[in-house]
Parts: sequence; C-alpha cells; structure tokens
Amino acid sequence: MAVEPPAKMLLIVTGSTLRAEDVDRPLAYYLKQRIDSWSDDPKSSSPLAFRVRVVADFRWIHDEPLQVLPTISIGGPGVNALSHRWLEEVPVSLAVDEQYYIQMDPDLDEPRASIWGMDNTTTQIAISVFIERFLPRFLEHCAKGTSNLLDLDDND
Repeated sequence: MAVEPPAKMLLIVTGSTLRAEDVDRPLAYYLKQRIDSWSDDPKSSSPLAFRVRVVADFRWIHDEPLQVLPTISIGGPGVNALSHRWLEEVPVSLAVDEQYYIQMDPDLDEPRASIWGMDNTTTQIAISVFIERFLPRFLEHCAKGTSNLLDLDDND
C-alpha cells in the first residue's frame, strides 16, 4: 500500500478588526471549503491535499515561520494589516473598475495572493473571480513547493 505524502500547508489570512471578523472570516472559510474540495477533485492535476488554516493578520505578521507558507489574504488594506503590507509589494493581477482587486505575482515566484474589494459585496465577487480564474493555477504551484511541514499548534 502506497504511503501518501503529507499535506501541504496553506494559509488564509483575514483581518483582526470586528468588521473583518464579521464579514471576511466567513469568506475565508468559504474559500477553505473550495480548496478542500479541489484537493478531493479527481480532475485536479495534483493529488496532493492541502492543510488549509484560517489565521488572523497579526498572527501571520508576528509569527515569522508562517511567512514562508503559501498565503491568501482576504479583505482590504483598511481591515487587514497583511493586505495593507502587500498593497505596494504584490502586483495587481486584476483590478475591476476600482471596485475589487486580486493581487498576485503572475509568475507565482512567491505563492501569495491578496483578494479584496471596496466593500463586502465586491470582496465576495473578487473571491468568486479568484476561485474561477486563479485558484487552480495557484494551488498547482503551491503543490510543487517545498515549504510546509509546519504544525500551527506547535507555534502557539
């Protein structure tokens, strides 16, 4: 019987503000469900599963070992400190009418993405567009990466 390789860690980061907890964290768990279902999809090009964790922005910022893991940030720079940090660092892959943005290195040299809109409705749209247009390629790239074998509970 073949031994399956360990799952790759992937982080979804939301803001720590009450508004972000209220509206962005549910979007993060929706994205997590979609990633989990992608991992189980027999049509996906990589059978490797992901261990997806949703964490707060300040946890990611202050916990250096997390910063090497593939990361998706959800919520705008006004409610998510990581999105604020990445605002000038991560290239814009898609901007629609100054309403929502998907920031991601087109070559995926660094597996990180920031997804946000001007309000919750446009952030929801941005998440849907990311899932349809960018997620498969992002996950395939993350599956090829080597950094991962990290247990978040060990870092508490």
